[in-house]
Amino acid sequence: MTQNLTELSFTVSGRIARPLTDVYEAVADPAQLSKYFTTGGARGRLESGTEVSWDFHDFPGAFPVTVVEADAPNRIVIRWGGNATTSEDGTTTTTFEFEAIDDGARTLVTVTESSWTPTADGAESAFGNCQGWTGMLAALKVWIEHGINLREGFYK
Repeated sequence: MTQNLTELSFTVSGRIARPLTDVYEAVADPAQLSKYFTTGGARGRLESGTEVSWDFHDFPGAFPVTVVEADAPNRIVIRWGGNATTSEDGTTTTTFEFEAIDDGARTLVTVTESSWTPTADGAESAFGNCQGWTGMLAALKVWIEHGINLREGFYK
């Protein structure tokens, strides 16, 4: 039996050699997020019910980000604009999950984003965001473990 594909989504994850609360804060705190991910700056802490903005040198112009849920130190859910999405308001939903592993010495970070239309435009947008979140996780790891901004000079 063949199922029809109704939406595109993806999940990426990585292990960070820092405790759960430190890793959560590195994502929720705009000052830290601006050091390794939002190369143009992040404004506003990721807290439930807030709208913040993220700016990137590779995609100039601040993006509004709505924080649907922030359950420290385990989960953050955001919605932000996308192309060829399945939502009526043109947004996607991104969920960050933080799990303590190795007796709390490391944290597993899982990022899931959905949903795009199962079209060429939807696939292009989903693949681009998948690349972006994979890069974010790598940059987070290098930043929080070694103090290196992996994105500096990478896009501009």
